[in-house]
Amino acid sequence: MKVSGCIVTYNNIDVIEACIESVLQYTKGVDFKLYVVDNGSTDGTRELIRKKYGSVILIENDKNRGFGEGHNKVIPMIDSKYHVIINPDIKLASDTISVLCGFMDKNESVAMVTPRILNEDKTEQYLPKYCPTIRYVIISKIKPFRYLRRQYTRQDERFEKPVKIEFSTGCFLVVRTELFQELGGFDSRFFMYCEDADLSRRVRKKGYIVFYPQASVIHRWERENTRSLKGVIRFMSSLAKYFLKWGIKF
Repeated sequence: MKVSGCIVTYNNIDVIEACIESVLQYTKGVDFKLYVVDNGSTDGTRELIRKKYGSVILIENDKNRGFGEGHNKVIPMIDSKYHVIINPDIKLASDTISVLCGFMDKNESVAMVTPRILNEDKTEQYLPKYCPTIRYVIISKIKPFRYLRRQYTRQDERFEKPVKIEFSTGCFLVVRTELFQELGGFDSRFFMYCEDADLSRRVRKKGYIVFYPQASVIHRWERENTRSLKGVIRFMSSLAKYFLKWGIKF
């Protein structure tokens, strides 16, 4: 079974090595090819990859073109059955990719799947499983309404078996390659943020998105981009684009 994976990186030298090492070490059950798209890093990321990882296909952009456009770079190059979107701050501790691809092989109606996402201490990161709405992404940040975040992530539900969800986080997912190509990948108008929500909406017109709790990856999640004014402005801009495209829902 042919499987491709892509990491888009921009000055991530502090985490990219651990990510690549873990992906190459633990992805053994499939015929796997890894691509890294570098968005103009100046921290030595490119040099590190060229020196250490001869089997990795490195694509070098002249500048930071964003998360979605970076991932779209590989669309003409891949001929796999399944394609994996991987953040540079992800680490594998088991052959999660083979497990998820095997699940999709047995369930042809599943278009995209995402595993349980864990912190480095192995606690779960409760990420959104519903599409963004005003109450989930804005009102939930107001102290009396923070319970809405638990609804957004379905945190109070205990998933022991695969379950259909509306939204798959872009930090790690597996999608059918043919469908990813048919959809044209991510909408590159989203430089960062909401591109995964947009892709999820388009994927769900073609099949199911599934949360697969029996498999997991580790995510070194620091949310650095939303702790700066630039990051907040970028997030709000993407959110506005998302609502303009799909309509505002409370």
